Amino acid sequence: METYQAIILGVVQGLTELLPISSSGHLYLISDFFFNWDIPDAFDIALHFGTLLAICIFFFKDWLNLFKGAYEKVVHKKDSLESKIFFYMVIGTIPAGIIGLIFDKCFEDTLRHPLIVAGALIIMGILLYVVDKKSKSEYTYETMTFKQSFLITMSQVLAFIPGVSRSGATITVGRALKVDRESVAKYTFLLSTPMIFAAVILKLGVFELTKEFFIGVFTSFIVGLFVIKFLMSFLKKGSFKIFAIYRVLLGLFVIGWYFFI
Repeated sequence: METYQAIILGVVQGLTELLPISSSGHLYLISDFFFNWDIPDAFDIALHFGTLLAICIFFFKDWLNLFKGAYEKVVHKKDSLESKIFFYMVIGTIPAGIIGLIFDKCFEDTLRHPLIVAGALIIMGILLYVVDKKSKSEYTYETMTFKQSFLITMSQVLAFIPGVSRSGATITVGRALKVDRESVAKYTFLLSTPMIFAAVILKLGVFELTKEFFIGVFTSFIVGLFVIKFLMSFLKKGSFKIFAIYRVLLGLFVIGWYFFI
Protein backbone atom coordinates (compact mmCIF):
# COMPACT_ATOMS: atom_id res chain seq x y z
CA MET A 1 0.00 0.00 0.00
CA GLU A 2 1.35 3.43 -0.95
CA THR A 3 1.54 6.51 1.28
CA TYR A 4 -0.67 8.58 -1.02
CA GLN A 5 -3.36 5.90 -0.82
CA ALA A 6 -3.27 6.02 2.98
CA ILE A 7 -3.66 9.80 2.92
CA ILE A 8 -6.54 9.75 0.41
CA LEU A 9 -8.43 7.03 2.27
CA GLY A 10 -7.79 8.76 5.60
CA VAL A 11 -9.31 11.97 4.25
CA VAL A 12 -12.28 10.07 2.82
CA GLN A 13 -12.87 8.23 6.10
CA GLY A 14 -12.63 11.41 8.15
CA LEU A 15 -15.15 13.15 5.91
CA THR A 16 -17.65 10.39 5.28
CA GLU A 17 -17.76 8.54 8.61
CA LEU A 18 -19.05 11.65 10.32
CA LEU A 19 -21.25 13.14 7.60
CA PRO A 20 -24.51 11.42 6.49
CA ILE A 21 -23.02 10.27 3.17
CA SER A 22 -21.68 6.74 3.95
CA SER A 23 -18.06 5.95 4.71
CA SER A 24 -18.35 2.28 3.71
CA GLY A 25 -19.86 3.26 0.37
CA HIS A 26 -17.15 5.83 -0.39
CA LEU A 27 -14.27 3.58 0.69
CA TYR A 28 -15.62 0.74 -1.45
CA LEU A 29 -16.11 2.98 -4.48
CA ILE A 30 -12.65 4.52 -4.24
CA SER A 31 -10.62 1.44 -3.34
CA ASP A 32 -12.47 -1.25 -5.33
CA PHE A 33 -14.68 0.31 -7.99
CA PHE A 34 -12.87 3.38 -9.32
CA PHE A 35 -9.20 2.51 -8.75
CA ASN A 36 -9.05 -1.20 -7.83
CA TRP A 37 -6.59 -0.64 -4.99
CA ASP A 38 -5.42 -3.58 -2.89
CA ILE A 39 -6.13 -2.32 0.64
CA PRO A 40 -5.06 -4.48 3.64
CA ASP A 41 -7.80 -5.37 6.12
CA ALA A 42 -5.64 -3.94 8.92
CA PHE A 43 -5.84 -0.49 7.36
CA ASP A 44 -9.58 -0.40 8.00
CA ILE A 45 -8.75 -0.39 11.72
CA ALA A 46 -6.53 2.64 11.27
CA LEU A 47 -9.27 4.59 9.51
CA HIS A 48 -11.91 3.81 12.12
CA PHE A 49 -9.52 4.33 15.02
CA GLY A 50 -8.72 7.82 13.74
CA THR A 51 -12.36 8.91 13.57
CA LEU A 52 -13.00 7.27 16.96
CA LEU A 53 -10.27 9.42 18.49
CA ALA A 54 -11.74 12.54 16.87
CA ILE A 55 -15.19 11.87 18.34
CA CYS A 56 -13.81 11.01 21.79
CA ILE A 57 -11.70 14.18 21.97
CA PHE A 58 -14.37 16.54 20.60
CA PHE A 59 -17.05 15.15 22.91
CA PHE A 60 -14.73 14.34 25.83
CA LYS A 61 -16.65 16.51 28.33
CA ASP A 62 -19.96 15.05 27.17
CA TRP A 63 -18.75 11.49 27.65
CA LEU A 64 -17.21 12.35 31.01
CA ASN A 65 -20.54 13.79 32.16
CA LEU A 66 -22.42 10.77 30.79
CA PHE A 67 -20.24 8.36 32.79
CA LYS A 68 -20.53 10.55 35.88
CA GLY A 69 -24.30 10.59 35.48
CA ALA A 70 -24.42 6.82 35.12
CA TYR A 71 -22.25 6.40 38.22
CA GLU A 72 -24.45 8.73 40.25
CA LYS A 73 -27.55 6.85 39.12
CA VAL A 74 -26.19 3.39 39.95
CA VAL A 75 -24.42 4.25 43.22
CA HIS A 76 -26.48 7.12 44.64
CA LYS A 77 -29.79 6.61 42.79
CA LYS A 78 -29.55 10.19 41.54
CA ASP A 79 -31.42 11.00 38.33
CA SER A 80 -29.98 13.40 35.76
CA LEU A 81 -30.09 14.19 32.07
CA GLU A 82 -26.69 12.51 31.65
CA SER A 83 -27.77 9.26 33.30
CA LYS A 84 -30.94 9.21 31.19
CA ILE A 85 -29.03 9.67 27.92
CA PHE A 86 -26.36 7.15 28.94
CA PHE A 87 -28.83 4.36 29.65
CA TYR A 88 -30.89 5.28 26.58
CA MET A 89 -27.79 4.61 24.48
CA VAL A 90 -26.84 1.42 26.31
CA ILE A 91 -30.31 -0.12 26.00
CA GLY A 92 -30.48 0.62 22.27
CA THR A 93 -26.86 -0.01 21.30
CA ILE A 94 -26.61 -3.61 22.54
CA PRO A 95 -29.41 -5.07 20.35
CA ALA A 96 -28.49 -2.76 17.45
CA GLY A 97 -24.87 -3.94 17.63
CA ILE A 98 -25.82 -7.62 17.70
CA ILE A 99 -28.27 -7.32 14.80
CA GLY A 100 -25.84 -5.18 12.80
CA LEU A 101 -23.03 -7.68 13.33
CA ILE A 102 -25.22 -10.59 12.18
CA PHE A 103 -26.39 -8.73 9.07
CA ASP A 104 -22.89 -7.51 8.27
CA LYS A 105 -21.46 -11.06 8.43
CA CYS A 106 -24.30 -12.51 6.35
CA PHE A 107 -24.31 -9.88 3.61
CA GLU A 108 -20.74 -8.51 3.72
CA ASP A 109 -19.78 -9.74 0.25
CA THR A 110 -23.25 -9.94 -1.31
CA LEU A 111 -23.99 -6.24 -1.00
CA ARG A 112 -20.59 -4.95 -2.14
CA HIS A 113 -21.71 -4.02 -5.63
CA PRO A 114 -21.57 -0.55 -7.22
CA LEU A 115 -25.25 -0.54 -8.20
CA ILE A 116 -26.33 -1.47 -4.66
CA VAL A 117 -24.14 1.31 -3.26
CA ALA A 118 -25.51 3.76 -5.83
CA GLY A 119 -29.11 2.76 -5.09
CA ALA A 120 -28.58 3.13 -1.34
CA LEU A 121 -26.98 6.54 -1.81
CA ILE A 122 -29.88 7.78 -3.93
CA ILE A 123 -32.73 6.32 -1.86
CA MET A 124 -31.34 7.52 1.47
CA GLY A 125 -30.50 10.88 -0.08
CA ILE A 126 -34.11 11.39 -1.16
CA LEU A 127 -35.44 10.21 2.22
CA LEU A 128 -33.05 12.50 4.09
CA TYR A 129 -34.06 15.49 1.96
CA VAL A 130 -37.82 14.93 2.27
CA VAL A 131 -37.78 14.08 5.97
CA ASP A 132 -35.48 16.96 6.91
CA LYS A 133 -37.57 19.45 4.92
CA LYS A 134 -40.98 18.31 6.15
CA SER A 135 -40.25 17.55 9.81
CA LYS A 136 -40.62 20.15 12.53
CA SER A 137 -38.06 20.58 15.31
CA GLU A 138 -40.03 19.91 18.48
CA TYR A 139 -37.49 17.96 20.55
CA THR A 140 -33.93 18.67 21.63
CA TYR A 141 -31.07 16.55 22.95
CA GLU A 142 -32.32 17.30 26.46
CA THR A 143 -36.00 16.44 25.81
CA MET A 144 -35.64 13.30 23.69
CA THR A 145 -37.82 10.41 24.83
CA PHE A 146 -36.79 6.78 25.27
CA LYS A 147 -38.85 5.80 22.21
CA GLN A 148 -37.08 8.37 20.03
CA SER A 149 -33.66 7.35 21.33
CA PHE A 150 -34.34 3.64 20.83
CA LEU A 151 -35.60 4.02 17.27
CA ILE A 152 -32.68 6.30 16.33
CA THR A 153 -30.18 3.86 17.83
CA MET A 154 -31.75 0.80 16.20
CA SER A 155 -31.65 2.49 12.78
CA GLN A 156 -27.88 2.03 12.83
CA VAL A 157 -28.37 -1.59 11.75
CA LEU A 158 -29.12 -0.29 8.24
CA ALA A 159 -25.45 0.65 7.96
CA PHE A 160 -24.65 -2.95 6.97
CA ILE A 161 -25.80 -1.88 3.49
CA PRO A 162 -22.89 0.00 1.86
CA GLY A 163 -24.13 3.42 0.82
CA VAL A 164 -26.82 3.81 3.49
CA SER A 165 -24.58 5.45 6.14
CA ARG A 166 -24.93 4.95 9.88
CA SER A 167 -25.23 8.68 10.50
CA GLY A 168 -27.52 9.04 7.48
CA ALA A 169 -29.93 6.49 8.93
CA THR A 170 -29.89 7.88 12.48
CA ILE A 171 -30.26 11.48 11.33
CA THR A 172 -33.14 10.62 8.98
CA VAL A 173 -34.99 8.70 11.69
CA GLY A 174 -34.26 11.40 14.26
CA ARG A 175 -35.60 14.15 12.01
CA ALA A 176 -38.67 12.01 11.22
CA LEU A 177 -39.27 11.88 14.99
CA LYS A 178 -39.04 15.71 15.12
CA VAL A 179 -35.68 15.98 16.88
CA ASP A 180 -33.93 19.21 15.86
CA ARG A 181 -30.94 19.05 13.52
CA GLU A 182 -28.19 20.03 15.93
CA SER A 183 -29.47 17.65 18.61
CA VAL A 184 -29.81 14.64 16.33
CA ALA A 185 -26.31 15.28 14.95
CA LYS A 186 -24.82 15.41 18.45
CA TYR A 187 -26.69 12.27 19.51
CA THR A 188 -25.54 10.54 16.32
CA PHE A 189 -21.89 11.36 17.05
CA LEU A 190 -22.20 10.07 20.61
CA LEU A 191 -23.95 6.91 19.39
CA SER A 192 -21.18 6.23 16.90
CA THR A 193 -18.54 6.03 19.64
CA PRO A 194 -19.44 2.55 21.01
CA MET A 195 -20.26 1.26 17.52
CA ILE A 196 -16.92 2.33 16.02
CA PHE A 197 -15.11 1.12 19.15
CA ALA A 198 -16.73 -2.31 18.75
CA ALA A 199 -15.75 -2.42 15.07
CA VAL A 200 -12.12 -1.66 15.98
CA ILE A 201 -12.06 -4.34 18.69
CA LEU A 202 -13.53 -6.98 16.38
CA LYS A 203 -10.77 -6.38 13.84
CA LEU A 204 -7.80 -6.34 16.20
CA GLY A 205 -6.83 -9.77 14.89
CA VAL A 206 -5.47 -8.18 11.72
CA PHE A 207 -3.73 -5.35 13.57
CA GLU A 208 -0.47 -4.25 11.90
CA LEU A 209 1.70 -1.29 12.94
CA THR A 210 2.95 0.06 9.64
CA LYS A 211 3.78 3.54 8.43
CA GLU A 212 0.57 3.57 6.44
CA PHE A 213 -1.38 2.58 9.56
CA PHE A 214 -0.22 5.67 11.46
CA ILE A 215 -0.79 7.89 8.42
CA GLY A 216 -4.35 6.57 8.17
CA VAL A 217 -4.99 7.14 11.88
CA PHE A 218 -3.56 10.66 11.85
CA THR A 219 -5.30 11.75 8.65
CA SER A 220 -8.75 10.45 9.54
CA PHE A 221 -8.34 11.90 13.05
CA ILE A 222 -7.46 15.43 11.90
CA VAL A 223 -10.09 15.50 9.15
CA GLY A 224 -12.66 14.02 11.54
CA LEU A 225 -12.10 16.80 14.09
CA PHE A 226 -12.65 19.49 11.46
CA VAL A 227 -15.75 17.73 10.12
CA ILE A 228 -17.39 17.47 13.55
CA LYS A 229 -16.68 21.13 14.29
CA PHE A 230 -17.96 22.17 10.87
CA LEU A 231 -21.18 20.15 11.05
CA MET A 232 -22.12 21.19 14.58
CA SER A 233 -21.60 24.84 13.59
CA PHE A 234 -23.27 24.50 10.18
CA LEU A 235 -26.44 22.96 11.60
CA LYS A 236 -27.11 25.92 13.86
CA LYS A 237 -28.63 27.58 10.77
CA GLY A 238 -28.25 25.12 7.90
CA SER A 239 -30.00 21.88 6.93
CA PHE A 240 -29.07 18.45 5.59
CA LYS A 241 -30.15 19.43 2.07
CA ILE A 242 -26.62 19.72 0.67
CA PHE A 243 -25.71 16.22 1.86
CA ALA A 244 -28.90 14.74 0.41
CA ILE A 245 -28.23 16.33 -2.98
CA TYR A 246 -24.62 15.13 -2.93
CA ARG A 247 -25.76 11.55 -2.22
CA VAL A 248 -28.16 11.55 -5.18
CA LEU A 249 -25.62 13.08 -7.57
CA LEU A 250 -22.91 10.61 -6.51
CA GLY A 251 -25.31 7.69 -6.91
CA LEU A 252 -26.23 8.80 -10.42
CA PHE A 253 -22.53 9.27 -11.26
CA VAL A 254 -21.74 5.73 -10.09
CA ILE A 255 -24.55 4.31 -12.24
CA GLY A 256 -23.28 6.24 -15.27
CA TRP A 257 -19.70 5.08 -14.61
CA TYR A 258 -20.84 1.47 -14.26
CA PHE A 259 -22.75 1.33 -17.55
CA PHE A 260 -20.81 3.69 -19.79
CA ILE A 261 -17.15 3.71 -18.71
